[in-house]
Amino acid sequence: MTQITNHLPTKELQALDAAHHMHPFTEGAALARKGARIITRAKGVYLTDSEGHQILDGMAGLWCVNVGYGRKDLAEVAARQIEELCYYNTFFQTSHVPAIALAAEIAKLAPGDLNHVFYAGSGSEANDTNIRLVRRYWDVKGKPEKKVIISRKNGYHGSTMGGASLGGMSPMHAQGGLPIPDIVHIGQPHWWAEGGDMTPEEFGLMRARELEAKIEELGADRVAAFIGEPIQGAGGVIVPPATYWPEIQRICDKYGILLIADEVITGFGRTGNWFGSQTMGIRPHIMTIAKGLSSGYAPIGGSVICDEVHETIAGSGDDFNHGYTYSGHPVAAAVALKNLELIQEENILHHVKKVAHPYLMERWQALADHPLVGEAKLVGLMGSIALTPDKATRAKFASEAGTVGLRCRERCFANNLVMRHVGDRMIISPPLVITPSEIDVLIERATKSLDECYAGLKSDGLLVAA
Repeated sequence: MTQITNHLPTKELQALDAAHHMHPFTEGAALARKGARIITRAKGVYLTDSEGHQILDGMAGLWCVNVGYGRKDLAEVAARQIEELCYYNTFFQTSHVPAIALAAEIAKLAPGDLNHVFYAGSGSEANDTNIRLVRRYWDVKGKPEKKVIISRKNGYHGSTMGGASLGGMSPMHAQGGLPIPDIVHIGQPHWWAEGGDMTPEEFGLMRARELEAKIEELGADRVAAFIGEPIQGAGGVIVPPATYWPEIQRICDKYGILLIADEVITGFGRTGNWFGSQTMGIRPHIMTIAKGLSSGYAPIGGSVICDEVHETIAGSGDDFNHGYTYSGHPVAAAVALKNLELIQEENILHHVKKVAHPYLMERWQALADHPLVGEAKLVGLMGSIALTPDKATRAKFASEAGTVGLRCRERCFANNLVMRHVGDRMIISPPLVITPSEIDVLIERATKSLDECYAGLKSDGLLVAA
């Protein structure tokens, strides 16, 4: 067994966890019976649990550990910053060096005239900020009635009241009285599940034009903005048809509404460019950032704002009455700045584009030959496979949605691979530094898990189309 750091026995840790720790997006009683998997350390693309198992993390934590685990240079920067200035706020006409330097670097990397950063502690907080930003912008412009923000069903924009309202996930809306007023949703560009007999190109245009129909239904004088992920992440790595984003851009331009690109997952190299907006050809007024900004080493997020929106709000003559205790936290900002430096110094974007993506694409698409897999999609280093009982018809399973996906995920965990399920889709988003040999391990474990899942479904009579 691999040597592990001293800690309580796993059973005792699990009991303490169940007694005192309330987990996100978890049925607490079921987890208490099963016992949480206790992660004790990590290096590169591998996690180690309290029993000494080495687990390949195909999700980079929660889409965020872009430069891999265990980077001493990031730890050293954090320690040095804690000693020098552990904390100070950016309220009351005050700033500090890490927040200034990081904002300047983000502005340099961001496309177009996205030159201004409003810091938050997470992507959820940043999307709450975006609601305030766009409504304040139109208020200053003399159009306070422009409050409605249009989003998409099955989109994900965080789990705060504002972020979860912007998102279009019905299980989240079912708890807590969501969405809040003046946020509405249109259909998602998910051709595999919803395209019917249309070609992907036809379907992409149809779904994009739902935005125009919704604007005209509500009245353009009421619509403030449209928000979307360049590629839907938590919704199942849904890659829109090529016709989708150009049409969305045309509609936003035509009606003069703000376009918000939620780059929390797609930012900082995940798609092979600095931002998914560049990969998908989007010209946003605001980008939401988090996750890969610090590679998960410190909690930080923000809104990257174009000149027009910033200058309108900054020149209003009034305070923008919004902010967080930890906006631009000096330790998080210092770590994020060093993380961006590492991405550039180590040519990680080149590695994604020219090494990891081409090799993973070859191996990933081959999974479509598996009898359980109907589709394999990959952009940069975020991918998904659709599980189906009938490839030809893109059929859903007769069992409740997610039953098969959960079974496949459990086989992945048993085979020391973190591969997540969203309904009956399996998704990956590994660290950007993953090597070809590590990709081989990922595919080997994924294939074994698919084989075991398929055998179990056959045995239990669950290979049945709806």
